[in-house]
Amino acid sequence: MPDVLIKGADVVVTMDDTRRELAGADVLLSDGVVAAIGVGLDAPEAEVVLAAGCVVTPGLVNTHHHLYQTLTRAVPGGQDALLFGWLQRLYPIWARFGPEEMFVSAQIGLAELALSGCTMTSDHLYLYPNGARLDDTVAAASEVGLRFHPTRGAMSIGESDGGLPPDSLVENEAAILDDCIRVIDAHHDASEGAMVRVGVAPCSPFSVSRELMRDAAVLARDKGVMLHTHLAENDEDIAYSEAKFGCRPGQYAEDLGWTGPDVWHAHCVKLDGQEIDLFAKSKTGVAHCPCSNCRLGSGIAPVRAMRDAGVPVGLGVDGSASNDAASLVGEARQTMLLQRVALGADAMSAREALEIATRGGAQVLGREDCGQIAVGKRADIAIWDVSSVQSAGSWDPAAIVLAGPTQVRDLFVEGRRIVASGQVVSFDLNRAIVRQGQLVQTLQD
Repeated sequence: MPDVLIKGADVVVTMDDTRRELAGADVLLSDGVVAAIGVGLDAPEAEVVLAAGCVVTPGLVNTHHHLYQTLTRAVPGGQDALLFGWLQRLYPIWARFGPEEMFVSAQIGLAELALSGCTMTSDHLYLYPNGARLDDTVAAASEVGLRFHPTRGAMSIGESDGGLPPDSLVENEAAILDDCIRVIDAHHDASEGAMVRVGVAPCSPFSVSRELMRDAAVLARDKGVMLHTHLAENDEDIAYSEAKFGCRPGQYAEDLGWTGPDVWHAHCVKLDGQEIDLFAKSKTGVAHCPCSNCRLGSGIAPVRAMRDAGVPVGLGVDGSASNDAASLVGEARQTMLLQRVALGADAMSAREALEIATRGGAQVLGREDCGQIAVGKRADIAIWDVSSVQSAGSWDPAAIVLAGPTQVRDLFVEGRRIVASGQVVSFDLNRAIVRQGQLVQTLQD
């Protein structure tokens, strides 16, 4: 792989330990890492990428997604429902998926993320109908070229046992644990610079048993992988926890071993002060999904309080069935706006929102090698053209969360170009879009 010299950027927003922003700077990428940063760098053998009129940032990090849902955007009957009703509308459709639906939907979702500046994403796949496997999404990520943290999700309590999902979508708990071991052994890479790391992720406290939550935590720690689930998403979620478990979700998580730096929870919209303190002390991470929380009417997560207490917070687009889009830069802007709506115009700056979208997400996923532009860190780089109409008149082009753009010009993952001149170049996206449309038509028939 040739070296790449990004030359003459208007601003390089490093998000390094001192949060440097360098005017007129260059960035040299070599062997998958950032090799040098400065003005007037020279690398005669490198491919030169001119960045005049551009802002360069670390690649954005997505800490929560359901890639399979890209096939079910804007489904009638689920567009205006709260969380539980929305799930009950979508479960029968998802039950018709198979391996191809998982693969193609992941391709589309990953490409959409890439165009929004995302270089690393997690994915929470918790249903496996008709022979679908986690491997289907791993294959899609390999083709698209994003750094990938798939999590082996699961549901084990169906409608007949008082759960939400139909019985056809739940699995035997012993089989779930066995497959967790299989996918970890097959795909997890613990080394620095890894392109794939696998996590263990029972879907939620209302779709698996207490025993599976506890056993999953033991298994994950035995294998040295991270843990992920949904938690405290809305008022219904809190009421369910108090009624079924006799405690709030944070206490339930702690009782079952689901706190610590190797754990991150999605949403956490309804955490109270005591739960925030628990997560801060234990360094338990949170995937904040502002657009999905708005779409489902779940509320505004207490991100300001979490950050001030020391809770690791990253951003997530959540599934496209509850967001309808997968734009990481859009999530960063929404994060900033919601905290301001709740707490005032000085509650969060554009740069803090961008920090949460980069360094914050990398920290939540346990990736100290990513999330910043610094020598020795992975060469995951987003180049934003600020000479376009979206940025015209901006006095502070580095504040891309305020004035745009909303799509990258170029994107590099591990030093490889995934997006060039605003187009995905790592695979045939147009062909995948056509196939996605055909699969949607079949699901509608």
